[in-house]
Amino acid sequence: MKPSNQAHQTILVIGGTGKTGKRVVEQLKDTGYEVRVGSRSAIPSFDWDNEKSWDPCLTGVTSAYITYSPDLAMPGATDAIQAFVSLAKRRGVKRLVLLSGRGEAEAQACEDIVQESGLEWTIVRASWFNQNFSEGAFIDMVLNGAITLPAGDQVEPFVDVDDIADVAVAALTQDNHNGRIYEVTGPRLMTFADVAKDLSRATGREISFIDVPHDGFIAEMENAGAPEDVVWMLDYLFATVLDGRNAHLTDGVQQALGRPPKDFAVYAEEVAKTGIWRGR
Repeated sequence: MKPSNQAHQTILVIGGTGKTGKRVVEQLKDTGYEVRVGSRSAIPSFDWDNEKSWDPCLTGVTSAYITYSPDLAMPGATDAIQAFVSLAKRRGVKRLVLLSGRGEAEAQACEDIVQESGLEWTIVRASWFNQNFSEGAFIDMVLNGAITLPAGDQVEPFVDVDDIADVAVAALTQDNHNGRIYEVTGPRLMTFADVAKDLSRATGREISFIDVPHDGFIAEMENAGAPEDVVWMLDYLFATVLDGRNAHLTDGVQQALGRPPKDFAVYAEEVAKTGIWRGR
């Protein structure tokens, strides 16, 4: 039997098969919430590019976790978020939790839409995920033993998606996070060379970082057949977001959860034990 605070609650998790979304879904299901997965493969399906798919997904929903793929900075994202939030309000949704981009002006325009909706809201701002190296665009580089990126010696406080999911679940299910903006980071500023060192230590094999020219990196991604939206996102992240604007730590995880965030080295050790980084 569900606890009283879970009765008659249905939570829509958009991007419910993605890095943060699948973790949010698992946590909510484990604690007895009724969850609707928002993805193209779900029934009913959810597709940001097809507004007609949104309405069936919102029927009976009380709260929604919003992730926009590939990034809220993507052209058209603001219009999509505005349309979705308006529809959610008309369908009786009470609470929105938005995963936003740290240091992204375009993403913060989407935050404004959520904050001005008249609904309960929480914003979770994050930038570079630890899991980009195990579940995202950089896993092949780790497998091949060389992280070849146009990152120079810029530092970034990589954040673990387990922490992001924990914050999102708390915001979806607890009232005391309403009206809060949580800017979440890991506990340490790291260069990509530092990342390579931690990955080398965790895997027991040499993984190097090689700085490459930005334009050449993007051209290589295009030549390798990477999806257009992935190429756009990487171009944006390395050209715009990784310019020092996020080179400071925040205490968003501590504020939301009352505990420190996971360090990259701990993440690397945990993932290494799964065997997915065994060299080719």
